[in-house]
Amino acid sequence: MKRPSVLITGGNKGIGLETSRYFLGKQHRVIVLARDFDNFPLSGSDHVTTLAYDLQNLESLPELIDHLGQIDVLVNNAGVMHSLPYHDYPQAKIDQLMRLNLEAPVRLMEIIGARMAERGHGRIVNNASIAGQIGHPDVWYGISKAGLINATKSFSKIFGPQGVLINAVAPSPAETDMLDVIPESRRAAFKQNTISGRFATAKEVADTIGWLGTDSPEYINGVCIDINNGAFPR
Repeated sequence: MKRPSVLITGGNKGIGLETSRYFLGKQHRVIVLARDFDNFPLSGSDHVTTLAYDLQNLESLPELIDHLGQIDVLVNNAGVMHSLPYHDYPQAKIDQLMRLNLEAPVRLMEIIGARMAERGHGRIVNNASIAGQIGHPDVWYGISKAGLINATKSFSKIFGPQGVLINAVAPSPAETDMLDVIPESRRAAFKQNTISGRFATAKEVADTIGWLGTDSPEYINGVCIDINNGAFPR
């Protein structure tokens, strides 16, 4: 039996790595796209393909996707946060962040979502953030994630009638390398606002992404699932 294929951007570490492991456990062929694969523990694993690519190169994405064959699940996970003050944010950093966090996922949804719609099935999951819901000291990070949540809802209306499920998750800070750019005072304050007094684990976020990409009911479409342990109750 042919394995379904999943493309995971930034699937080499943190939440992305745990998501790669999830789909391997679900008998998928996993294609991991990242800028580098230093210390990637799944390199050489059966049913894992690594693809070194910089998502800032938007122009070559159609050609890249053409060479991958059928993609049954797309996970837009790659992203960056700079934690710079709004009044001292170099334009080059803004451009990089918006390309990686918003423009690249949108372009991938456009290309792969259209092909899924032609086949009448497929799933897309976007890794957004609580920052896109409540604002964030890194203003551009929050803007990019709010845009990704909106794009999730927009593309679900475009491709959903043809059988494509497009959803997002909005995690609060998780125990990944991204914590390194968050000041300790902000980390402590955030944990005080959670029910369990801790950050999410990468696996907890990945398990939710994986569920949306595999087993969630088809009526869940155009939805953003909060993963914040009560930090943003609504």
